[in-house]
Amino acid sequence: MKDHAPSAERNRDEILGALRTILPDTGTILEIASGTGQHAVHFAPHFPDAVWQPSDVRPEALASIRAWAAEAHLSNLADPTELDATWREWPFEHVDAIVNINMLHIAPWKVCEGLLAGAARALTPGAPLFYYGAFLRTDRPTAPSNLEFDRSLRKRNRAWGVRQLEDVVAVAQSCGLRLASVTDMPNNNYSVVFEAS
Repeated sequence: MKDHAPSAERNRDEILGALRTILPDTGTILEIASGTGQHAVHFAPHFPDAVWQPSDVRPEALASIRAWAAEAHLSNLADPTELDATWREWPFEHVDAIVNINMLHIAPWKVCEGLLAGAARALTPGAPLFYYGAFLRTDRPTAPSNLEFDRSLRKRNRAWGVRQLEDVVAVAQSCGLRLASVTDMPNNNYSVVFEAS
């Protein structure tokens, strides 16, 4: 039941460093597409006064998250909930922050649109949506490794691919989210933070 993804171990401490500067100390932090659950059990202890709420759309992921959580025994780690970012109604009316890691490139574009629209509905004013992952950008050259990554993704599924950052920002702004920061991260990734209006 407990799945393990090597990619979840990479850069997790660098991601945590970014989260420490962005996430609130209290309230509900919703992680969308929690995958195996490795990130949830790694991050939750560092926000002991907040509730870390994992979620995923896949039953096997929910089972893996529960297995990791059972082993970790964290009092602030909530039971994972089923959530598809494209749903018009999420199971949470209001949350104090949203975290999403490495999802946009392995999902159709409608998932990106759903994530941003749902975040705009669910976040309290001024609350952050933190996204970590690879992007293409028009204002700087793309690393060859990201171009190859994009090609390999599109070969696996035509609806996948490394997203153009400017396209994501445009959708976010149309939903009422404000771009707060874009920060370089290891291995040609970025942390992108939006804030609810």
